[in-house]
Amino acid sequence: MNHTYVLTLSCSDRPGIVHAVSGFLLEHGGNIEEAAQYNDHATGLFFMRVQFACGQLTQDDLRLRLQLFAEPFAMQWSLHPMAEPVRTVIFVSKEGHCLNDLMFRWKSGLLPLDIRAIISNHRDFYQLAASYNVPFHHIPVTAATKPQAEAKQLEIIQNEGAELVVLARYMQVLSNDLCRELSGKAINIHHSFLPSFKGAKPYYQAHDRGVKLIGATAHYVTADLDEGPIIEQDVARVDHTDAVEDLTARGRDTESQVLARAVKWHSEHRVLLNGHKTVVFK
Repeated sequence: MNHTYVLTLSCSDRPGIVHAVSGFLLEHGGNIEEAAQYNDHATGLFFMRVQFACGQLTQDDLRLRLQLFAEPFAMQWSLHPMAEPVRTVIFVSKEGHCLNDLMFRWKSGLLPLDIRAIISNHRDFYQLAASYNVPFHHIPVTAATKPQAEAKQLEIIQNEGAELVVLARYMQVLSNDLCRELSGKAINIHHSFLPSFKGAKPYYQAHDRGVKLIGATAHYVTADLDEGPIIEQDVARVDHTDAVEDLTARGRDTESQVLARAVKWHSEHRVLLNGHKTVVFK
């Protein structure tokens, strides 16, 4: 029986990489089902994503041979079995639109996730978690207890074997230590008003200033607040007839859609880090 994998790789660009990769897969009985590549002329880096079926080798044998193949190219690479959904933990605070959207998409089979736990600094969504039969962990956070709270959060993430953490409107700033621990595997969503309208009630501030566009940004979490590599963005037009409630509702819809796309692309292994940017093979 054939097993389907996704191979992602990056390395310094040079002639013949695509030929070498396709030749390697052919030699080991691989049948390419989908392939995409990108040459970044500014950095001289090459990026590639290949989805292929292979039944001749076990996963361990395939990884071993890929390691030997990649060495001459100094490749950074990852191999992901398509049959294994991405183990995920979701963080949330008191705004549940993104959480509710992700849970519905996951339960509907639209996201290749295995949601193992929901962590919140409030109790608001324990019933939502229970309705999906997902463990809910209430971990209050204060300035005095933040180190202990983050230690509990990290313990849950590690115990669940989570490969992805989604901050679905989690309104706490993660410490630098936790950001480094989750580097490349934590996705955050926020409104796209930054840096103009920081803090609480950004849609009220935006309405007061008469903005014509509202939007959302999904990005990887780094120690630099809201400055991690961007995965997806979108905007919605508004005008003077829209009330604050209209801006807020439209903004929440946009946030939910942008986060869902970012999580989907990440969980399908379509996002590759390129320094402080990303390459997204849609």
